[in-house]
Amino acid sequence: MADLDKSRQAVLARIAVALSAAGRQPDDCQLLAVSKTFPAEAVRQCYATGQRAFGENYVQELQEKVVALADLADIEWHFIGPLQSNKSRTVAELAHWVHGIDRLKIAERLSAQRPAHLPLLNVCVQVNVSGEASKSGCTPAEAVALAQAVAGLPGLRLRGLMCLPEPGAVDLAAQFALLRSLSDTLRSTGLVLDTLSMGMSADLETAIAQGSTLVRVGTALFGARHTVAARPLVKE
Repeated sequence: MADLDKSRQAVLARIAVALSAAGRQPDDCQLLAVSKTFPAEAVRQCYATGQRAFGENYVQELQEKVVALADLADIEWHFIGPLQSNKSRTVAELAHWVHGIDRLKIAERLSAQRPAHLPLLNVCVQVNVSGEASKSGCTPAEAVALAQAVAGLPGLRLRGLMCLPEPGAVDLAAQFALLRSLSDTLRSTGLVLDTLSMGMSADLETAIAQGSTLVRVGTALFGARHTVAARPLVKE
Protein backbone atom coordinates (compact mmCIF):
# COMPACT_ATOMS: atom_id res chain seq x y z
CA MET A 1 0.00 0.00 0.00
CA ALA A 2 2.79 2.42 0.90
CA ASP A 3 4.51 1.78 -2.43
CA LEU A 4 1.29 2.35 -4.36
CA ASP A 5 0.64 5.58 -2.53
CA LYS A 6 4.22 6.68 -3.27
CA SER A 7 3.80 5.82 -6.95
CA ARG A 8 0.54 7.73 -7.20
CA GLN A 9 2.01 10.79 -5.55
CA ALA A 10 4.96 10.65 -7.97
CA VAL A 11 2.59 10.57 -10.95
CA LEU A 12 0.51 13.42 -9.54
CA ALA A 13 3.72 15.41 -9.08
CA ARG A 14 4.67 14.80 -12.72
CA ILE A 15 1.24 16.02 -13.79
CA ALA A 16 1.54 19.13 -11.62
CA VAL A 17 4.99 19.99 -12.99
CA ALA A 18 3.84 19.48 -16.58
CA LEU A 19 0.78 21.67 -16.05
CA SER A 20 2.89 24.42 -14.52
CA ALA A 21 5.40 24.24 -17.38
CA ALA A 22 2.52 24.59 -19.85
CA GLY A 23 1.10 27.61 -18.01
CA ARG A 24 -2.07 25.70 -17.11
CA GLN A 25 -4.08 25.52 -13.90
CA PRO A 26 -3.30 22.79 -11.31
CA ASP A 27 -6.64 21.05 -11.83
CA ASP A 28 -6.60 21.12 -15.65
CA CYS A 29 -5.62 17.46 -16.05
CA GLN A 30 -6.96 14.44 -14.17
CA LEU A 31 -5.39 11.03 -13.53
CA LEU A 32 -7.07 7.86 -14.77
CA ALA A 33 -5.51 4.79 -13.14
CA VAL A 34 -5.33 2.03 -15.76
CA SER A 35 -5.88 -1.12 -13.73
CA LYS A 36 -6.27 -3.64 -16.56
CA THR A 37 -4.76 -7.06 -15.73
CA PHE A 38 -4.21 -6.07 -12.09
CA PRO A 39 -6.41 -7.73 -9.44
CA ALA A 40 -9.34 -6.09 -7.73
CA GLU A 41 -7.31 -5.88 -4.53
CA ALA A 42 -4.77 -3.62 -6.25
CA VAL A 43 -7.63 -1.34 -7.31
CA ARG A 44 -8.91 -1.32 -3.74
CA GLN A 45 -5.48 -0.35 -2.46
CA CYS A 46 -5.17 2.41 -5.03
CA TYR A 47 -8.66 3.63 -4.12
CA ALA A 48 -7.50 3.87 -0.50
CA THR A 49 -4.81 6.38 -1.58
CA GLY A 50 -7.53 8.71 -2.87
CA GLN A 51 -7.80 7.57 -6.49
CA ARG A 52 -11.36 7.24 -7.78
CA ALA A 53 -11.22 6.85 -11.59
CA PHE A 54 -10.01 3.50 -13.00
CA GLY A 55 -9.61 2.32 -16.60
CA GLU A 56 -10.25 -1.19 -17.90
CA ASN A 57 -9.65 -2.63 -21.39
CA TYR A 58 -11.51 -5.93 -21.23
CA VAL A 59 -15.24 -6.37 -20.67
CA GLN A 60 -14.99 -9.52 -18.56
CA GLU A 61 -12.37 -7.95 -16.33
CA LEU A 62 -14.48 -4.82 -15.91
CA GLN A 63 -17.48 -6.91 -14.97
CA GLU A 64 -15.55 -8.94 -12.41
CA LYS A 65 -14.07 -5.86 -10.74
CA VAL A 66 -17.38 -4.00 -10.62
CA VAL A 67 -18.82 -6.94 -8.68
CA ALA A 68 -15.78 -7.38 -6.42
CA LEU A 69 -15.61 -3.67 -5.57
CA ALA A 70 -19.33 -2.92 -5.37
CA ASP A 71 -18.88 -1.58 -1.83
CA LEU A 72 -16.81 1.36 -3.17
CA ALA A 73 -19.81 3.54 -3.99
CA ASP A 74 -17.98 6.48 -5.56
CA ILE A 75 -15.55 4.53 -7.75
CA GLU A 76 -15.65 5.58 -11.42
CA TRP A 77 -15.16 3.01 -14.17
CA HIS A 78 -13.77 3.99 -17.59
CA PHE A 79 -13.80 1.47 -20.41
CA ILE A 80 -10.80 2.34 -22.58
CA GLY A 81 -10.31 -0.67 -24.85
CA PRO A 82 -11.75 -1.65 -28.24
CA LEU A 83 -15.37 -2.70 -27.82
CA GLN A 84 -17.03 -5.59 -29.66
CA SER A 85 -20.66 -5.09 -30.62
CA ASN A 86 -21.77 -8.24 -28.82
CA LYS A 87 -20.34 -6.98 -25.52
CA SER A 88 -21.63 -3.42 -25.64
CA ARG A 89 -24.59 -4.07 -23.32
CA THR A 90 -22.36 -5.00 -20.39
CA VAL A 91 -20.33 -1.83 -20.82
CA ALA A 92 -23.47 0.29 -21.24
CA GLU A 93 -24.78 -1.05 -17.95
CA LEU A 94 -21.57 -0.90 -15.88
CA ALA A 95 -19.26 1.85 -17.11
CA HIS A 96 -19.36 5.56 -16.33
CA TRP A 97 -17.17 6.42 -19.33
CA VAL A 98 -16.30 4.85 -22.69
CA HIS A 99 -13.20 6.29 -24.39
CA GLY A 100 -13.00 4.24 -27.56
CA ILE A 101 -15.97 5.20 -29.74
CA ASP A 102 -14.55 4.66 -33.23
CA ARG A 103 -17.70 4.05 -35.28
CA LEU A 104 -21.32 5.08 -35.07
CA LYS A 105 -22.67 1.54 -34.71
CA ILE A 106 -21.00 1.12 -31.31
CA ALA A 107 -22.30 4.49 -30.11
CA GLU A 108 -25.82 3.61 -31.25
CA ARG A 109 -25.72 0.31 -29.37
CA LEU A 110 -24.46 1.96 -26.19
CA SER A 111 -27.17 4.61 -26.53
CA ALA A 112 -29.93 2.02 -26.91
CA GLN A 113 -28.56 -0.20 -24.13
CA ARG A 114 -27.84 2.44 -21.48
CA PRO A 115 -30.37 1.85 -18.67
CA ALA A 116 -32.78 4.77 -18.32
CA HIS A 117 -32.29 5.01 -14.55
CA LEU A 118 -28.56 5.65 -14.91
CA PRO A 119 -26.90 9.02 -15.64
CA LEU A 120 -25.84 9.71 -19.22
CA LEU A 121 -22.87 7.58 -20.30
CA ASN A 122 -19.83 9.80 -20.83
CA VAL A 123 -18.10 9.01 -24.12
CA CYS A 124 -15.10 10.08 -26.16
CA VAL A 125 -14.54 9.55 -29.87
CA GLN A 126 -11.25 7.77 -30.54
CA VAL A 127 -9.16 9.19 -33.37
CA ASN A 128 -6.29 7.33 -35.02
CA VAL A 129 -3.83 10.23 -35.06
CA SER A 130 -0.84 8.11 -36.08
CA GLY A 131 -2.41 6.45 -39.12
CA GLU A 132 -1.18 3.02 -37.98
CA ALA A 133 -3.21 0.17 -39.45
CA SER A 134 -3.00 -1.70 -36.14
CA LYS A 135 -4.67 1.10 -34.17
CA SER A 136 -8.36 1.51 -33.51
CA GLY A 137 -10.01 4.87 -34.06
CA CYS A 138 -11.66 6.81 -36.83
CA THR A 139 -9.50 8.81 -39.20
CA PRO A 140 -9.02 12.52 -38.51
CA ALA A 141 -11.11 13.23 -41.61
CA GLU A 142 -14.01 11.24 -40.14
CA ALA A 143 -13.79 12.62 -36.62
CA VAL A 144 -15.98 15.71 -36.93
CA ALA A 145 -18.92 13.92 -38.57
CA LEU A 146 -18.70 10.99 -36.15
CA ALA A 147 -18.53 13.25 -33.09
CA GLN A 148 -21.51 15.28 -34.26
CA ALA A 149 -23.54 12.12 -34.81
CA VAL A 150 -22.59 10.71 -31.39
CA ALA A 151 -23.49 13.99 -29.70
CA GLY A 152 -27.05 13.64 -30.94
CA LEU A 153 -27.68 10.19 -29.44
CA PRO A 154 -29.86 9.83 -26.32
CA GLY A 155 -28.32 8.26 -23.23
CA LEU A 156 -24.83 9.48 -24.11
CA ARG A 157 -22.88 12.62 -23.29
CA LEU A 158 -20.06 13.35 -25.68
CA ARG A 159 -17.21 14.64 -23.52
CA GLY A 160 -14.39 14.86 -26.05
CA LEU A 161 -11.74 12.96 -27.98
CA MET A 162 -9.22 10.22 -27.23
CA CYS A 163 -6.09 8.97 -29.00
CA LEU A 164 -3.32 6.39 -28.80
CA PRO A 165 -0.32 7.86 -30.62
CA GLU A 166 2.55 5.85 -32.02
CA PRO A 167 4.90 5.03 -29.11
CA GLY A 168 8.20 6.89 -29.33
CA ALA A 169 7.24 8.68 -32.53
CA VAL A 170 9.41 11.65 -33.45
CA ASP A 171 6.23 13.61 -34.18
CA LEU A 172 4.53 12.67 -30.92
CA ALA A 173 3.72 16.26 -30.00
CA ALA A 174 2.24 16.80 -33.45
CA GLN A 175 -0.02 13.77 -33.03
CA PHE A 176 -1.33 15.13 -29.74
CA ALA A 177 -1.69 18.59 -31.30
CA LEU A 178 -3.81 17.08 -34.07
CA LEU A 179 -6.30 15.78 -31.51
CA ARG A 180 -6.41 19.18 -29.82
CA SER A 181 -7.00 20.85 -33.19
CA LEU A 182 -9.89 18.50 -33.94
CA SER A 183 -11.38 19.32 -30.53
CA ASP A 184 -11.13 23.03 -31.31
CA THR A 185 -12.89 22.44 -34.63
CA LEU A 186 -15.72 20.60 -32.92
CA ARG A 187 -16.14 23.35 -30.37
CA SER A 188 -16.39 25.87 -33.19
CA THR A 189 -19.43 23.95 -34.46
CA GLY A 190 -21.18 24.44 -31.12
CA LEU A 191 -20.37 21.18 -29.33
CA VAL A 192 -19.53 21.56 -25.64
CA LEU A 193 -16.46 19.41 -24.98
CA ASP A 194 -14.21 19.29 -21.92
CA THR A 195 -12.03 16.21 -22.40
CA LEU A 196 -8.87 15.36 -24.29
CA SER A 197 -7.99 11.81 -23.21
CA MET A 198 -4.36 11.49 -24.23
CA GLY A 199 -1.05 10.66 -22.60
CA MET A 200 0.20 7.62 -20.69
CA SER A 201 3.06 6.74 -18.34
CA ALA A 202 5.84 7.42 -20.86
CA ASP A 203 4.50 10.54 -22.55
CA LEU A 204 2.13 12.32 -20.19
CA GLU A 205 4.27 15.46 -20.11
CA THR A 206 4.12 15.84 -23.88
CA ALA A 207 0.37 15.23 -23.85
CA ILE A 208 -0.22 17.81 -21.14
CA ALA A 209 1.85 20.36 -23.03
CA GLN A 210 -0.53 19.83 -25.95
CA GLY A 211 -3.70 20.21 -23.87
CA SER A 212 -4.52 16.83 -22.35
CA THR A 213 -7.20 16.96 -19.65
CA LEU A 214 -6.94 13.28 -18.68
CA VAL A 215 -3.91 11.00 -18.71
CA ARG A 216 -4.30 7.22 -18.64
CA VAL A 217 -1.53 5.81 -16.44
CA GLY A 218 -0.96 2.18 -15.54
CA THR A 219 2.70 1.12 -15.42
CA ALA A 220 3.90 4.16 -13.46
CA LEU A 221 1.27 3.38 -10.82
CA PHE A 222 1.00 -0.39 -10.58
CA GLY A 223 4.30 -1.54 -12.05
CA ALA A 224 4.96 -3.90 -14.94
CA ARG A 225 1.83 -5.11 -16.68
CA HIS A 226 0.63 -8.65 -15.95
CA THR A 227 0.32 -10.84 -19.01
CA VAL A 228 -3.12 -12.03 -20.01
CA ALA A 229 -4.41 -14.50 -22.56
CA ALA A 230 -5.10 -12.93 -25.93
CA ARG A 231 -8.69 -11.83 -26.39
CA PRO A 232 -10.18 -11.85 -29.89
CA LEU A 233 -11.17 -8.51 -31.34
CA VAL A 234 -14.09 -8.56 -33.74
CA LYS A 235 -14.73 -5.30 -35.54
CA GLU A 236 -18.11 -4.86 -37.13
